[in-house]
Amino acid sequence: MIEITTLASSSKGNCYKVTDGKTALLLECGIRYKDIQIGLEFRMREIAGCLITHEHKDHCEAVKDIMKSIDVYASQGTLNALGINGHRVKPIAAKKQLTIGSWTILPFDVQHDVNEPLGFLIANQAGEKILFATDTYYLKYKFRGLTHIMIECNYSMKILNENILSGRVPVVMKKRLLRSHFSLENIKDFFRSNDLSKVQEIYLLHLSDNNSNAELFKSEIKKLTGKPVFVAGE
Repeated sequence: MIEITTLASSSKGNCYKVTDGKTALLLECGIRYKDIQIGLEFRMREIAGCLITHEHKDHCEAVKDIMKSIDVYASQGTLNALGINGHRVKPIAAKKQLTIGSWTILPFDVQHDVNEPLGFLIANQAGEKILFATDTYYLKYKFRGLTHIMIECNYSMKILNENILSGRVPVVMKKRLLRSHFSLENIKDFFRSNDLSKVQEIYLLHLSDNNSNAELFKSEIKKLTGKPVFVAGE
């Protein structure tokens, strides 16, 4: 049975633990190492690996401390941008499957303003599948048999436009968001085009501090999908 724990989920930092009772993984390490230790109750040895989507600090701040004792998995583009190497560093690539403990992981390419960002399809031996996708403005792939979805829902176009009109958000921010982050509207399109028949839980990740509404997002996605929906970090 999959258990998902959120250590942090926002523009300030992202870090999640997932386990199937056999193998525990970290997804991102974008907060202070000390805070990760506290969030994991200092049981760092239980973590079999850390998957990193891209090089922005809110997804990898603690990477140099993590890699002292835990293997780090990221694309070569991300590793180059971070300037890290060593025996704990494991380059991975889109559409090339790998195994960590009881998990089989298929990285896939996503759309963000960095070099070689990835999302992850993570499956265990019981047939459960996690989709992990953050910092992308759309997903070009369709997924079958998902049981858990962890997906960015960064902003609402309606809220963003209202903030721009009021002067709370600069127009230049809109241009970046449109080409780098998942909106509520695009998330809805994603859910409509994918098989959700086996989905048990949906986690909305990385909500914007200014351009989101957690209760609204949760309500809208629950209404659309009929599934239990959680806002990570709440």
